[in-house]
Amino acid sequence: MAYPMQLGFQDATSPIMEELLHFHDHTLMIVFLISSLVLYIISLMLTTKLTHTSTMDAQEVETIWTILPAIILILIALPSLRILYMMDEINNPSLTVKTMGHQWYWSYEYTDYEDLSFDSYMIPTSELKPGELRLLEVDNRVVLPMEMTIRMLVSSEDVLHSWAVPSLGLKTDAIPGRLNQTTLMSTRPGLYYGQ
Repeated sequence: MAYPMQLGFQDATSPIMEELLHFHDHTLMIVFLISSLVLYIISLMLTTKLTHTSTMDAQEVETIWTILPAIILILIALPSLRILYMMDEINNPSLTVKTMGHQWYWSYEYTDYEDLSFDSYMIPTSELKPGELRLLEVDNRVVLPMEMTIRMLVSSEDVLHSWAVPSLGLKTDAIPGRLNQTTLMSTRPGLYYGQ
């Protein structure tokens, strides 16, 4: 659950979100090192005289500043591609839930069971009880099992929507006439808010 003035991500509750957090830290460290190096070089240029005249003709320097960024991009791209394939992989789901976006609510249907569907409306601000969160509380929550692979089929009836649960690392667009799918697996019990 996010809290006011939070600077980082929400706590990870799925293996995919844990991988995304590790990738974020990995990439942030690379960006920090590059920024530090650039700041150091700029400060050197401002404080010292550049008297070395053969620097402009050095083929070694040009080779280094061509190959080094390519290596850095590979160090970022390979983990990113691995996570993209992990997010798209579906391994024998135990449960399938169909999610349909409507203008002001979501409809959920447990497709593995007959006649198990419901609508989920946001609770108006005037009807909230103490401790409930504005624009996040709903009248019917989706209940899902823990430590099981679940396939979510997401689509829309009318306009574009976005179905997201940040602590699970999920965000899928609901597009009319198109069926998108994503998988989730929660590693611990709890109440996870989405939008």
